[in-house]
Amino acid sequence: MLFTLAHSPQQCDLAALIRLISPSDALLLMQDGVTAALENSLAQSHISVLSCSVYVLSEDLQARGLVGQISHKVTPIDYTGFVDLTEKHTQHVAW
Repeated sequence: MLFTLAHSPQQCDLAALIRLISPSDALLLMQDGVTAALENSLAQSHISVLSCSVYVLSEDLQARGLVGQISHKVTPIDYTGFVDLTEKHTQHVAW
C-alpha cells in the first residue's frame, strides 16, 4: 500500500499513520508533509523507525526551500517516481 502524507506533521496524527504502515508499504511525503523529512526534526525521528521505504517529492522540497535539509534516510523522487510508486502499490491511503 502507498501512504501519502500531504499535511504538516504538526497538523495530523503522525503516530496513528506510523502504526498503520507495514514493511511492505511505502510512504511518500508531499506538499507540507515534506517537513517530516527535515533532518533532526521530531517528525523525522518518528518516521525513521519505519522499516518501509520513505520518499519525499523533490518538487515540493524545492517549492519550500528545503533542498539539502532532509534526512539521508528519505529518498527524494520526482513526479515520474510518484507514478512508479502508484503502479507498484495499487492501493493508496492519503493522509
